[in-house]
Amino acid sequence: MIDRVATQVLYAVTGIVLARELSTEDFALVGALLIFQAFASLLVDSGFAYALIQRKRPTKLDYSTVLWFNMAVATLLYVVLYLSAPLIADCFQGDTRLIPLSRVMFLSLILNAAAIVQTNRLMKAMDVRLVAVSNSLGLVLGGVVGIVLAVNGFGAWALVWQTLTLASVKSIVLWTSTRWRPLIRFSWKSLRAYFGIGSKMMFTSFLNTLFLNIYGFFIGHFVSMSSLGYYTQSDKWSKMGISSISQVLTSSFLPALSAVQDSPERFRAMVSKINRFTSYLLFPAMLGLMAMAKPIFHTLFGEKWDPSIYLFQLLLLRGVFVVFNSLYSNYLLALGHGGAIVRLEVLRDVAALIALAVTFPYMTLTLPDDPVYGVRILLYGQLAATVLACAVSLVVTVRLTSIGLMRFVRDMMPYFMQTVLIVPVMLVAAMISELAWIKLVVMLAVALTLYLGGNYVFRSKIQQEVFAYLTGRNK
Repeated sequence: MIDRVATQVLYAVTGIVLARELSTEDFALVGALLIFQAFASLLVDSGFAYALIQRKRPTKLDYSTVLWFNMAVATLLYVVLYLSAPLIADCFQGDTRLIPLSRVMFLSLILNAAAIVQTNRLMKAMDVRLVAVSNSLGLVLGGVVGIVLAVNGFGAWALVWQTLTLASVKSIVLWTSTRWRPLIRFSWKSLRAYFGIGSKMMFTSFLNTLFLNIYGFFIGHFVSMSSLGYYTQSDKWSKMGISSISQVLTSSFLPALSAVQDSPERFRAMVSKINRFTSYLLFPAMLGLMAMAKPIFHTLFGEKWDPSIYLFQLLLLRGVFVVFNSLYSNYLLALGHGGAIVRLEVLRDVAALIALAVTFPYMTLTLPDDPVYGVRILLYGQLAATVLACAVSLVVTVRLTSIGLMRFVRDMMPYFMQTVLIVPVMLVAAMISELAWIKLVVMLAVALTLYLGGNYVFRSKIQQEVFAYLTGRNK
């Protein structure tokens, strides 16, 4: 959690400066490349990182085999993408600026592939200190490079070199700070042993990645690069909170869940605690950010990115259900229900595809004061599809884990209700001033006081444990 918060704070500081210095089209260009990079990164990993964490005792040969596989796939994909650069440009209204940008940007695939197993080993041991250091140092140096280039007029290249610097620094820190080195061996037997769960998780992740990135592709191809820029900015800032919480659940809790997979009572107790912890963080974070969206954007960026604000709010609301979907998949993965995860992902994506088909005719609509009106309609459809899929995922999880539905509801409801009651108070308190930064400070102060105070009064065990951990009193 500390790692993800530190990472996102550093990412945010850099992002604020770059959002002020760079144009909407600069972000659109890099946003277009990130669509292809997301799929390539997925193929590089191929689900084996999940499989290694799910397995109780991977061997050194297992880790070495996965590392060499990752590096080989990353190199092959880079060659394919390098040669396909003109076709990528054709997908986004023939913008030839994408050709050189993509050929440099995609080098990060190889650099990131070198860090996958090293990161996985540390996560498996639940030792994230070095991962946090590598992430933070990479973000600091990458941020410096990006800001210097942006200020000096390099446009989208600032974002590209920021990405490469981050990937390079992270890999170098992990390799120079750990003693583990791979065997100069590759075992097909080892690879096949992980292929079952790995292939299912890769297929699941592929579908998930497809429907997280297809919107950007459609917006850039059918609407305009300007609209893609607004969407990319709202998507980036919304994902900062969503991905942070989701990664905490995936990286930190899955090894612990896997360790008690053979003890039903301990597993159910851990699931209940994770549900409460997630709700304690997720509801105030996401709904609070939705309430503060306008003063946040105006304080950080002025009015330059106003069309992104409503998109940002919709993506945050959708993100609540995305995180719970991730949570339920973790429970099923820890128990080895890879097939159920695949079926649920197919269901989520079918629902998303139907919503996309229904809203597609309206996607290009604009209003004089709202250039992304059609994109808003698109996101409303995706929100509805995600809510439906989340409900089905919960029902399946309840059945396969033998944990009652009401237990899930009881774990989540106190934190949801507190947040719902606090948000209107935040909005009323914001009326104290017309200045965006004062609104933001007041809303944040009110939210923290009421939420932390409320949980203190009602003796929230999760809050007690969080503060005990942060102050070292749990040792």
